[in-house]
Amino acid sequence: MPTRPAGPLSQDWEPVVLHKSKPKATVLRDAKSVNQAIRAGAQIQTVKKFDGGMNKKAPATAVYARKLDEAEQPAAIDRVSPEVRQLIQKARIEKKLSQAELAKQINERPQVVQEYENGKAVPNQAVLAKMERVLGVKLRGKIHK
Repeated sequence: MPTRPAGPLSQDWEPVVLHKSKPKATVLRDAKSVNQAIRAGAQIQTVKKFDGGMNKKAPATAVYARKLDEAEQPAAIDRVSPEVRQLIQKARIEKKLSQAELAKQINERPQVVQEYENGKAVPNQAVLAKMERVLGVKLRGKIHK
């Protein structure tokens, strides 16, 4: 059995004090806790939020609408050029791939490949780069025939 050293005993550690954590904001706004605070006579602060729940400010949209109205021609969205469409189709057919197989190899949906070949897609440089890698054809920048 262990023996105690002779002499007075003392603690080598300091006491640990545990504090309650503050209640979260969602708990503070809960109707039950608000009613409990009113009954207890606690001070309650109410704040009316300005533009609460809205992501956009009204003047910014009015500015954009005015710019659109003042524009002479509506802005056209760039689509895949006919040269790029033909290059994608020819390269895919030469590699004997279907649209679905090409889409699987570039980790895109088959609809994406179909839109590129139909000329309906807005060109995305990342997708074009993937197609270039798989098909072995240059699709971005100046295309030399």
